[in-house]
Amino acid sequence: MAGHSHWSNIKREKEKKDKKRAKKFSRISKMIMTAVRETGEKDPEMNSELKAAIEKAKEADMPKENIKKAIKKGAGEGQEGKLEDFTLEVYGPEGLAVILKGSSDNKNRTVTEINQILKRRGGKLAKPGSVAWLFNRKGVIEIEKSEENELSAIEAGVEDIEYKDDSMLVYTSPEGFTKIKKDLKDKGLEIISSDLGYKPKTEIKLEKQYEGFLEKLEEHEEVENIYYTTK
Repeated sequence: MAGHSHWSNIKREKEKKDKKRAKKFSRISKMIMTAVRETGEKDPEMNSELKAAIEKAKEADMPKENIKKAIKKGAGEGQEGKLEDFTLEVYGPEGLAVILKGSSDNKNRTVTEINQILKRRGGKLAKPGSVAWLFNRKGVIEIEKSEENELSAIEAGVEDIEYKDDSMLVYTSPEGFTKIKKDLKDKGLEIISSDLGYKPKTEIKLEKQYEGFLEKLEEHEEVENIYYTTK
């Protein structure tokens, strides 16, 4: 039993490290995609933000294939043709409301895969408008978490700040989104991701069962941003 317990501990530690590594890769992929999307430039020598993001990827030992894929995705290029943006509304367990945004070279395949995840985890796809009314449309900018960045965001005039594990989400009005993002860049802040996204009107406490549900959705490579009514 002692040997079994030791193996279980090793396995759990490995799973934690793998999850942390996957989250880091996802974060850097977003930075790469954002850098390409905003300029349309795929050459890192001509795109300083892309070059900096690729350096971060290399420091994190991110596979070259992941980097190439993120660049192609940022440029709107997919294996089966041009990528198509999608927004899906989802009912999660016990009243959790979710909006998923991303892009895919085969939207039907992506929706089918996400639907399978939802069925296994106690969720289901909702009709357009069924969930969206629970959110306000906002500009959402993700930056690294630090006191200095928080002060810069406040000075830029953001409406609200939300803290994640190692980053911050700053919210703007849809009208002020472009200007505030430019102000943050001018102050030297790295933009991890930026999107005209959503902020929930009301929030419910994040329970353990939600964490696994949201993690599975985040792991899908076509999902880029998730908005949900929990804190």
